[in-house]
Amino acid sequence: MSILLTTLNARYTHASLGLRYLLANMGALQEQTRLQEFVIGAKATEIVERILSYSPKIVGFGIYIWNVEETTKVVAMLKRVAPRVVVVLGGPEVSHETHEQEIVKLADYVITGWGDVTFPKLCGEILHGPKPLMKVHAGVQPPMAEIKLPYSLYTDDDIKNRTLYVEASRGCPFKCEFCLSALDKTAWPFALDSFLAEMESLYQRGARLFKFVDRTFNLNIKTSLKIMQFFLDKLEANPDDPVYAHFELVPDHLPDALKEGVSKFPHGALQFEIGIQSFNPAVQTLVSRKQDNQKAADNIRWLTTQSHAHMHVDLIAGLPGETVESFAEGFNKLWALAPHEIQFGILKRLRGTPIIRHTQEYGMVYDPYAPYTILANRDIDFATMQRLVRFARYWDLVANSGRFAHTLPVLLGELPFQRFMAFADWLYANTDATHRIALERLVAMVSRYLQTQGMDKADADALLATDYSGGAKAKPAAEATPAPKRQARRLAA
Repeated sequence: MSILLTTLNARYTHASLGLRYLLANMGALQEQTRLQEFVIGAKATEIVERILSYSPKIVGFGIYIWNVEETTKVVAMLKRVAPRVVVVLGGPEVSHETHEQEIVKLADYVITGWGDVTFPKLCGEILHGPKPLMKVHAGVQPPMAEIKLPYSLYTDDDIKNRTLYVEASRGCPFKCEFCLSALDKTAWPFALDSFLAEMESLYQRGARLFKFVDRTFNLNIKTSLKIMQFFLDKLEANPDDPVYAHFELVPDHLPDALKEGVSKFPHGALQFEIGIQSFNPAVQTLVSRKQDNQKAADNIRWLTTQSHAHMHVDLIAGLPGETVESFAEGFNKLWALAPHEIQFGILKRLRGTPIIRHTQEYGMVYDPYAPYTILANRDIDFATMQRLVRFARYWDLVANSGRFAHTLPVLLGELPFQRFMAFADWLYANTDATHRIALERLVAMVSRYLQTQGMDKADADALLATDYSGGAKAKPAAEATPAPKRQARRLAA
């Protein structure tokens, strides 16, 4: 074997789609190439030992915001113990601002952008000459029809135990400045018939959990309907062995034809991730986000009331021009629309994103280390930003966990953001912790807090008992029909 493709995934259940694309497009070098994935948190020595056990001449690392620090240690160690091994980096984290990064200094070569064509070409030159002179190589973007699809490279173990990432298109036509997709000129679709043929092959091999990574699944409604019909056909043919599909949805683009298709899916078969990010028109304009807020709200309301889709909706705190007060207003508005989950995110400055242009005017201060989280800005000081970070963590534990479905509305009252912020402040003051809070302790703390707000202890305990008893997880009201066991992985995907 000459070439090893590797990365450090965030979880074992994640399977790298990018590495499989590279392997599928290696051409004559494919027989000399192997894929080996690791998980963050593993010891660098063990990763290096495993890499060297394959005796590779070239190691290609996929670098992302979540693994760059640990991969830097791996690359540094690998180059010390085996300097003869050629290290090639690729991925979004090293595709921009390469001159500033320690991992780039350690590596032999870097490919920025698309690697489907450029990586096998570079490997061929390294192995057979002429030796490449430049360290940084701009990835060539080929016609979509020339990219070989990678789905046959998902193993039987992947299909049984891991999330299968798939994409019917790449790119995004929108220019939201906090997102790397802002650099794309448009979205490029794969040939739909070929793509669906690959999905059919995965299905026949036993795949039932499909996570689409398309940024704009519902951009082309005709394509969206055909893809959804693929899954509806499977559900109709085998209702006792259902599939589950996850899509990212543009919130203000839900025409009647798409609504009709969505309404046909039963419980436990469909999840939508919707990026609202901010309901503040001034902030949206500032970060070049085009969104009809009224249409977006109406569509979310329709999805929560007229469909069985599981709704995961994102907001981002820390955007330039967004105050705590305006964010709270947007949060309360979103809560009133009753999505199943509100993902409270904190702004991160992804390398290469245009949001950097606001740094000086809005006093944007970011953590210098990955994942480059916002620490403070002109409108939110450091201490307040840390309160928001704790809010986000506790929100995951209490609200998004689904364990407090009946207690949560009482906890939040008529001012959900303000009430939960007060709870988060109290919880931190009384635990000094945001992680490793055992469930039993968390339940007890929620009861104590409700008592500080005037609720009788017996009433508080009785309320919590409707959600939690002896370690049992309450069933959220929005999910009265449980999903099949194989689909319970969706929230971890």
